[in-house]
Amino acid sequence: MRTKLAAAMLLCPLAFAGPAAAQPKANLEQTFADSLQAVPKEELAVSGGFYVPAYSSVAMSQGKLRVDFSVTLSVHNASETQPLVIKRLAYFDTAGKQVESYLKNPVALKPLASISVFIATDDVRGGTGANFIVDWAAASEIAEPVVEALMVGGVANAHYAFISQGRPTRTVGGK
Repeated sequence: MRTKLAAAMLLCPLAFAGPAAAQPKANLEQTFADSLQAVPKEELAVSGGFYVPAYSSVAMSQGKLRVDFSVTLSVHNASETQPLVIKRLAYFDTAGKQVESYLKNPVALKPLASISVFIATDDVRGGTGANFIVDWAAASEIAEPVVEALMVGGVANAHYAFISQGRPTRTVGGK
């Protein structure tokens, strides 16, 4: 029996993992230092924003069961040549109240670089209608950033993973 359990744990470690522990608030500038560069000194003539739906909890079984999810928000600079300045990265709950702000100052993503924010499974402050707001800017016309949230969770032997794509809320400047 012990051998079967050990083999099962090796073959499917996620099935035996406990809930994710709350992670200390990460400093994006330190965690993603290799993805960042100095913020451009020239005027940031193009700017935009994204609204990204996220689900830290989902009701299932006709509302009788709540399944909690971890959430990873990723922001990708889709430009091959220009830095992308992230001006705001904030997390909101179902009622629209800001839960967390992840930037003290704007950061600049190198071309084709990414940053991400992780919300642990046991952090359900966002609720069923959680969302992120990501405000960005660039010195000139730039490829639109790619902003997505990945949710992962499960109950018993059922595991779920899905993505939510960011939706542009505005773009100023450029063509």
